[in-house]
Amino acid sequence: MTASLAGKSIAILAANGFDENQMTEIQRALTSAKAKTKTVAPENGVVNGWQKDHWGHYFPIDANISEALGSDFDMLVIPGGERAIAKLKTNPHTKRIVNHFLEAGKPIAAIGAGVALLALSGKVGGLTLAAPAELHEELAAAGAIVSEDTQEVCENVLTAQGGEDNAAWVAEALELFAGAESELQAA
Repeated sequence: MTASLAGKSIAILAANGFDENQMTEIQRALTSAKAKTKTVAPENGVVNGWQKDHWGHYFPIDANISEALGSDFDMLVIPGGERAIAKLKTNPHTKRIVNHFLEAGKPIAAIGAGVALLALSGKVGGLTLAAPAELHEELAAAGAIVSEDTQEVCENVLTAQGGEDNAAWVAEALELFAGAESELQAA
């Protein structure tokens, strides 16, 4: 990655049970690109990751979801993890934050179960989204066009089915974020 995201603030939306590999891979890449990542979660203090079939490591929370504002961030990352997404779906602040990014046209990168949070917004009508098969019906009901591809970029939204190899999603997210930064500088 040659582009720098220096000075950009990126929210990583998580809850206990987030997919630790998805989060750490993109967090590491964003840090290398000089972006400032902040973990936003409904928990206080720390949030616990999930690694395949067991609990993973604890990660510090930078902002509680009830106090976080989408306007404080330039980009949004939503890692998967069924437990985390189930918890975030029931939190009204999740919809508020996701809505902000979609309404403002700010870049979003979601993967795996995390793509389901986009359907909460009611603002995905006409967007083409890639997601795991179990989310297809939910996304279609929200008006999204469901792609069979492993990942999809539509407008400023990157979605991916997820799986063992997150490298392509991470690379595409960095490209999307860097492209959005270039568009802002040109305007």
